[in-house]
Amino acid sequence: MEKTFSFEKLGQDGKARTGVIHTTRGDIRTPAFMPVGTAATVKAMMPESVAATGADILLGNTYHLMLRPTAERIDRLGGLHKFMNWDKPILTDSGGFQVMSLSDLRKLTEKGVTFKSHIDGSRHELTPERSMEIQRLLGSDIVMCFDECPALPADRDAIAKSMRLSMRWADRSREAFGDRPGHALFGIQQGGLEQDFRQESAEALRNIGFDGYAVGGLAVGEGQEAMFGCLDFAPDMLPEDKPRYLMGVGKPDDIVGAVARGIDMMDCVLPSRSGRTGQAFTRHGVVNIKNVRHKDDPRPLDENCTCPACSNYSRAYLHHVYRSQEMISGMLLTWHNLHYFQELMQGMRDAIAAGRFEAFQKTFHETRANGDIERL
Repeated sequence: MEKTFSFEKLGQDGKARTGVIHTTRGDIRTPAFMPVGTAATVKAMMPESVAATGADILLGNTYHLMLRPTAERIDRLGGLHKFMNWDKPILTDSGGFQVMSLSDLRKLTEKGVTFKSHIDGSRHELTPERSMEIQRLLGSDIVMCFDECPALPADRDAIAKSMRLSMRWADRSREAFGDRPGHALFGIQQGGLEQDFRQESAEALRNIGFDGYAVGGLAVGEGQEAMFGCLDFAPDMLPEDKPRYLMGVGKPDDIVGAVARGIDMMDCVLPSRSGRTGQAFTRHGVVNIKNVRHKDDPRPLDENCTCPACSNYSRAYLHHVYRSQEMISGMLLTWHNLHYFQELMQGMRDAIAAGRFEAFQKTFHETRANGDIERL
């Protein structure tokens, strides 16, 4: 039988890998950045525009979609791809992270989590089995197993307890997922910053067997140095022949550092959220378009960028529409940011394939360290 989900590694430079994840809905080039479409939309963007930035896959959010409009309604309307007009692959998270962030509204047991909706206070239960059912109704191509993500810092006992619960839930997720050709299930490694717990978690996941593996529980407040310290060993514990996904990352320098440590996939709300708050990511670092220095500047955000914001509008215009709270501000800056992130991924894919990733990293950091262009 033809394999409907597979990972093909095309090149490696140090620990950095480039390849392709083959799915029934199209190929995902890696390293891949996944824009986040929390409520079946990447905020301020049309799906066609997201595709135009170079994104091969989007992330949808189980927690938000189960509450509104509900997974059952999306299923009746033909599934998430049709519902949101996106025909490429979709990855859905398990809902675990959002539920954990509602610590004052939730109750955790071996069975799962009961919580109050942040929308209307209604009570819901999320278990590994229910999370798999919701993601099946949504019809996502890559499904994440249900886990608990403890906030860092935490003591070793709490991290161990949480990780072992997540591994029992991973086993139940695998069982509930069943046999679904054309759909993949990813396991999530936990264990905080502790090397022995990460190893124990990786072994448990390998024994269960998944189509891909995520490094979870990072980018939750531990800082870049601690995160990179963990990524120096955590991805190496996961199977070489399967995709490795770092959840919830991140800033451009976090992404480059993660790829250098063997990560293949990432997601983050940062490019879209920052776009709506007047922040633009460029090769020269972050530009705050709200700053008064831009109000008379006829130059683009980045003269080498081909996105609509840089091709057709000046910094002065972008400053004006942000200050005037016009919708087009968030639209243009989000498009620019997503374009920049996808360009960064393509640059890394090319550099890894050519065996010049170290030189790429050096140029990336030097260009950013120089800062934004001189003010007029």
